[in-house]
This record gives sequence, structure tokens and C-alpha cells, in this order.
Amino acid sequence: MFKLIKAILPRSDNFFDLFEAQARKAQEAAQTLRAILDGGEGTADRCSLLSRQEEEADQISYDVMQSLRQSFITPFDRSDIKALSSALDDAIDQMNKTSKVVVLYDVVAFAPNMRAMGDRIILLANLVADGLPLMRDIGANSARLHQMVGEISRIEEQSDQLYDTGLKDLFKATPREDALSFVVGAQLYDQLEKVCDRFEDVAHVIGDIVIEHV
Repeated sequence: MFKLIKAILPRSDNFFDLFEAQARKAQEAAQTLRAILDGGEGTADRCSLLSRQEEEADQISYDVMQSLRQSFITPFDRSDIKALSSALDDAIDQMNKTSKVVVLYDVVAFAPNMRAMGDRIILLANLVADGLPLMRDIGANSARLHQMVGEISRIEEQSDQLYDTGLKDLFKATPREDALSFVVGAQLYDQLEKVCDRFEDVAHVIGDIVIEHV
């Protein structure tokens, strides 16, 4: 009887495709953000590109929610599906928020530690993109997924260190009469650190799902 009910109830098997699409969009956004941190004349154009990528990511997130509403049978708990999609979307949103600060203050030159944090963001996006296909078979891939979660936490700690040293260097290098430069630089560092935090949030959601299913 239960098999018959499962057969006739609406179900969707495209959640993994959507998660992976979100992760690919996060990779694209991370690459664009890193290019923004190279500065120069093309900075504003790259910020516009990141804004478009964020809009595309929002559409994928919307598709996840629509699929969730239309499906009675899901690959794992509905709240976990929503949490994972939302965490991925938040990471991309935060990258776009960083670019908005760049546009707001017309920043075209960035400190070395900001670029180094951008490198870490690419690593984080790549780890998530590599890990999400493993969610299709959590039981078989639980060890690799736990390893990925640990690696993301390690890289996020590196970003914390870059943030601390970068902010200290910025304070030392900024003339007292140019307080605005410090405020803008500090805000950029804060936004970049939040991007790394959002990717760690994705890792925590994945880790929780793995624990529930192993």
C-alpha cells in the first residue's frame, strides 16, 4: 500500500540538479568577485555582472521553492532542502552585497589581503560545488562530505586571519585625516568575511543533513 501511495503522489527528483546549479552560480559569482578585487577600469562592469549573476541565482532558488511546494516526496527532509537552498543563495547574495559597497564608494584599488580573501572565496565555492553531487548518495559519500565540511572550516579560519591582519594593516596605513578610507576599507573587509561565513553556513547545513542520514 505504501509503495502504491508513493507511486501516485507528486514527487520531484530535480532538487539535486537545482542545488548543483546554485553551486555553479556561486562559482561564477566567486570568480567575478575575485576579478573585481583586481581593481582597475573594468571594476564597475564586473560589479554589474555579479549583480546579474545574483539575479540568476535568485531564479534557481525560486525554482527550488516551487518544486518543494509541488512535491510530496523529497530526497530528504523538506526543511533541510529549504535550508540548503537558502544557504547557497545567501552566499551569492553576500557576494553581491560586497560588490555594492565597491560601487557605492567607487573603489577601484584593493589591498592584498582583500585579494587573498577573494582567493579563499573561490576555494570555498569550488569545494561546495564538488561536494553537492555527493549528496545524491549520502550513505556512500558521508566520509568525503565530512572531510569537505572540515576543509571549508579550515579555509574560513584562514579568512579570519586575513581579515584581522588586513584590518590592522589598513589602520596603520591610513592617515588620520583620511578616516573615510579606513571606514570604506573596513566595510569591504567585513563584507568579504561575511561571504566566507555564508559558505561555512552551507557546509554546516550539509554536515547536519549527513548526520541525519548516516
